[in-house]
Amino acid sequence: MGEKTDLSGLSLAEKVGQLFFIGISGTELDDATKSLLDDVLPGGICLFARNIRDARQTRELLDRIREYLSVLPFLSIDQEGGLVDRLRRIMTPMPAASKMRTATDAGELGSSIGETLRILGFNMDFAPVVDVVDDERMQHQNGLLSRTFGRSKNDVALFAGAFLDQLQSHGILGCLKHFPGLGASQVDSHEELPVVDIAENEMTGIDLSPYRHLLSEANVPAVMVAHAAFPKSKLQETGQNGKLLPASLSHNFVTNLLRGELGFNGLVITDDLEMGAIIKNYGVGEACKMAVIAGADMLAICADPAAIREGYQAVVGAVRSGKISADRLDESLARIAVAKALLSDPSPFDAARLGRLSDEIAAFNGELGV
Repeated sequence: MGEKTDLSGLSLAEKVGQLFFIGISGTELDDATKSLLDDVLPGGICLFARNIRDARQTRELLDRIREYLSVLPFLSIDQEGGLVDRLRRIMTPMPAASKMRTATDAGELGSSIGETLRILGFNMDFAPVVDVVDDERMQHQNGLLSRTFGRSKNDVALFAGAFLDQLQSHGILGCLKHFPGLGASQVDSHEELPVVDIAENEMTGIDLSPYRHLLSEANVPAVMVAHAAFPKSKLQETGQNGKLLPASLSHNFVTNLLRGELGFNGLVITDDLEMGAIIKNYGVGEACKMAVIAGADMLAICADPAAIREGYQAVVGAVRSGKISADRLDESLARIAVAKALLSDPSPFDAARLGRLSDEIAAFNGELGV
């Protein structure tokens, strides 16, 4: 695996490709998908339900992608359980984070997901969610319903930590999301930019609390940054368009807060840059450049091949023009290389074990009353 994680000999265009975490369209590595991989040489691929028909097909797709790319890719998925369950076609539906009663329950969920993903050929999961939704915040329709652990910042840190530990014990890298916290948002960032209108001390005391705990106490390889604005925070910036800048594109939030104050030196990944919060205000090419300048290491574009190519070409152009410095690019490449060195090979494909895991998940659902 070592030769496929060495990024030192890459060309500038290949280095830029490593910054992209992309989605693909179908269930096979067809000619259109190969063309996209050739054009971008992405550092990561994220599968969605549209890519997953059955267990063996999923494993074969991931194996073929791994073999096709000259640099070992992150192979990820959003597998949280509950509403965000990309595997429900091939496994018993997994319970939601909100159904976890104890840290032991959360750890069991992380273990089930981790073992399943490793057999299917993944090496990463965009989970756990560490947004804090207490009783007061439950009233908001922000797309987080059932996706969060517990009812307090302490529950979130404890439960998410147990989930992360057990997920990673099976060789699947986790990713905390959505920094600096979407728990108090009142809209879904898939549709528009959430303006989280909470006082600075609420964000600091509640939303950042699980990050402070987990970044100091747990093995956290990656953090996903939210498309959200926090107008009452001293960190809030305004973009050149005069609009509030989302945290995902903000140097203050990514570099000053997450890197500086919280001391995180792992991977910083943007949430999907095709979301309405970004597309309606910036466009994907400009947003990609802004995210890199802000300090993000990887740029998630999860659906449209044209948007992926547009974002990639925008960053290549920005590096060549000097708008993004070579040093800034190399900082992210170094962090990507460190994370890729942690990746595990997949487990042998075992349909029988997947069947038993499905049965165990069904029994777990019964214990939880799901």
